[in-house]
Amino acid sequence: MVSATNLNQLFDLLHTKVPPTGYGYGSIGQGMDQVNGLALCRGDVNATNCMACVNEATKKLQERCSKKKGAIVWYDYCLLKYSNEYFFGEIDEKNKFYMVNIYDVDDPSTFSDKVNELLSGLSYNASQTPMLYAVGELQLQESKTLYGLAQCTRDLLGPGCKKCLDDAISDLPNCCDGKQGARVVGGSCYVRYELYPIVEDP
Repeated sequence: MVSATNLNQLFDLLHTKVPPTGYGYGSIGQGMDQVNGLALCRGDVNATNCMACVNEATKKLQERCSKKKGAIVWYDYCLLKYSNEYFFGEIDEKNKFYMVNIYDVDDPSTFSDKVNELLSGLSYNASQTPMLYAVGELQLQESKTLYGLAQCTRDLLGPGCKKCLDDAISDLPNCCDGKQGARVVGGSCYVRYELYPIVEDP
């Protein structure tokens, strides 16, 4: 169990640090009482919506998880997590889930190759940028466009980000093969693809 006082101070810190750049992390307390946390907003989300999402995530964790040693919550616009363990710079292998579009594609094999092509490129691109975030699209036949997104928490370095994203991409055949859209969401990174735009217009 973490100290409620330290946890509230951590959330206050993240509220201040996250919205201007879309990311923030920090530690409050010493020794056994230390609590570590980070929040990340999706790369296209503006500061106002980022702050609103972090506020909502904070409320959710305070309601449901304030007596836990660690917790994580995901929304479309942000993720927020904390732990009594120092986790910065390490790929989070424990917290992961999948979401799929209920609709199937006509040619799963060819479509999966295109998904892999797009997301693998985005994995590389994201790992090369300071924000560890990339979006892109790939033109398909029949005037369809495949849209993709890849993002990591910025406590990871480029190679760690790429490994996290590549591992997420490798999960897609097992969880989401033949689906028009899917996402693999983890505590350190996530990937997503759809046949419709998935980020805000700039």
